[in-house]
Amino acid sequence: MNSAVEIWETPTAREMVMIAGWRQWADAGSISSGLPEYLIKQTKARLIGEIKPNGFYLFQLPGAHHLLRPVVRFEDGYRRSLEQRRNELYFAGNEDKGIIIFLGDEPHLNIDRYATAFFAAVQALGVQRIASLGGVYGPVPYDKDREVGCIYSLPQMKAELSQYAVRFSDYEGGASIGSYLVDRAEREEVPFQAFYGFVPNYDFSQLGAVGREVRIEYDYKAWLDIMRRLNRLFGLNVNLADLEQKSQYLLTALDEQLEELADKTPQVNIRGIMAQISAQFTERPFTPLDDVWEQGLADLFDDE
Repeated sequence: MNSAVEIWETPTAREMVMIAGWRQWADAGSISSGLPEYLIKQTKARLIGEIKPNGFYLFQLPGAHHLLRPVVRFEDGYRRSLEQRRNELYFAGNEDKGIIIFLGDEPHLNIDRYATAFFAAVQALGVQRIASLGGVYGPVPYDKDREVGCIYSLPQMKAELSQYAVRFSDYEGGASIGSYLVDRAEREEVPFQAFYGFVPNYDFSQLGAVGREVRIEYDYKAWLDIMRRLNRLFGLNVNLADLEQKSQYLLTALDEQLEELADKTPQVNIRGIMAQISAQFTERPFTPLDDVWEQGLADLFDDE
């Protein structure tokens, strides 16, 4: 076992998959950090191991020390809490199907050693397929299905993934932890796909609505649309009713926020801007064929 990895319970499910996320820069809508945490609670997953933080993190960097230092909280001089870097492995499932949920902090240093430790954990736990999560902000409609970008590790995966209403990425630029591990996964011959949700973000400040930016911190709609794909892709049975409700509340809140802003800043023509964003967007809803049949049967029985 890799010295950076500690696993104190090894599940024995016949089929094991992993959903991985990080507290990272590509975390729009808290897709990468919030969705794994949500899944841990929803599935009542238990902590079974970790990648130790030693050697992967900076304490300070000139000009950006406030972004890297761990957060400490004191009360009347006594330390109540100190944020620690964590890379934790959780398990939920049974003897037939198991989910490893990985939630970590994107490393600052020794990325190759971190990747080696990550795939050592994957091998030790018998993980057969991995999906990582990320989020990107952009001017996309809030009231339509989220666009989901996709990258993958092995060429033969494309045919299957093309059935999941994804946009295969042509991105060129700085690598996220997910894209780095996808590259490493090819060398390890591990099926690894990364899903990136495009999260609505509207900056109206340059148009006269000073200081007004509409940004979604927890994009439950993106979480829902990604989990619909993962439920099908991995053969999971995660109950999505709560996410559907949270998603609807989010859309209602955004309706109200944008209407209020439009009334307060008529010179910006927010309704016109939103209509243009919607008109230029091509929605790619993911609706598996058997889900269509189930809904059709439900409608039929309702009519009867």
